[in-house]
Amino acid sequence: MTAAASVAPQLAAWSGLLDGLQTLGQRVLGDDFPADPAGREECFRHLAQQVLCWLEWSVGYGDPARPAFQRQNDAVTPWGGPNADNVYRHARVAPGHEYRIRGHMHSCDDFALAIRAGFRHTDRPATLIELTASDLGIGRDRSFEVLLGGSGGEANRVPLPAGAVMCSIREYYFDWQPREPATFTIEHLGGPPARGLSYGAALSEALDLTERSLMYWNDYMRDARGRQHDNSFGGKVDVPRGLQLSQFAFCFCDLGPDDALLVECDAPDARYWSFQLYGMHFFRPFDIGSVTSLNHRQAHVAADGKVRVVVAHRDPGVANWLDTTGRAVALLNYRHFWGSALPELRTSVVPFADVRAALPAGTPSVDAPARSAEIASRREHLAWRYRT
Repeated sequence: MTAAASVAPQLAAWSGLLDGLQTLGQRVLGDDFPADPAGREECFRHLAQQVLCWLEWSVGYGDPARPAFQRQNDAVTPWGGPNADNVYRHARVAPGHEYRIRGHMHSCDDFALAIRAGFRHTDRPATLIELTASDLGIGRDRSFEVLLGGSGGEANRVPLPAGAVMCSIREYYFDWQPREPATFTIEHLGGPPARGLSYGAALSEALDLTERSLMYWNDYMRDARGRQHDNSFGGKVDVPRGLQLSQFAFCFCDLGPDDALLVECDAPDARYWSFQLYGMHFFRPFDIGSVTSLNHRQAHVAADGKVRVVVAHRDPGVANWLDTTGRAVALLNYRHFWGSALPELRTSVVPFADVRAALPAGTPSVDAPARSAEIASRREHLAWRYRT
């Protein structure tokens, strides 16, 4: 330790962060990370975004007695399979304290509130309690109030059990409209004396969360692909650390430049379902301003009660196209929330030139102006949803 560091422990903490980040930069050059130029670029870009995400969380949102909601896992800080139809918020809380969350739904269709013991890539990833806006009868354009901790038996009071460290919110947007998104505030109402993280502890936590996120999600995607065959859906994905209302199925796509993947299923029996494309490293979504996701309000359901999705590198001019954005290998994730059993998801790989012939005669066509309008509508909604 330098003389300056011995006088200023904050400098020692800062130096430790920089040394740790340098080590992480070397780590993502390892054989278990992508070595192609595009993959390596993605690794280092993701590293920078994760540093931004977790430094903000640990330094700016580290005090449970002065809570605020951090928005993360958005277009700037993606990790771990964020849903294109969600906004994610987290606030630091502590057992023995009481909080009040207030807000207004505006164009938000629902939200899932979870009391958690840690993020999914940590040693304490458990979801301890769940509550949704629909559980409380809260819908679009409604004001709401939720109490955390304290005493009382109100329907909108959520306990804070031992081990709780955060309140997480997932906002759901089914119709992508250029309207005001939901607003959330959190207020500390009282509790025993509490301190936020010290400067050194905050930097240490941020570095740890960055490293765990990089390692966990890189391994997760590689291991998940190894458990099933490409270009077909495996069985239901077990997500013991996630929300109980959710079910998932994965299809790892490996398509040549002139290939297309066709997916067919019966119209799902679920209040919410969607298909979304992700990159193979760190479970990062493709550009959601492009047509890389479709939910139950956006997808076309045919007259025969079937849903047919086309995954391809270029626009086939039909409904329910998902754009690979030029990626040969990707994850197609199917989500199924508030529903019964997953539908049977059938797949086939066909030449791109044969896509139209492989679909029923009544499949709607989408010409270039209509596709441009679809993309413009998505981007207009996202500009409202993620504005600051």
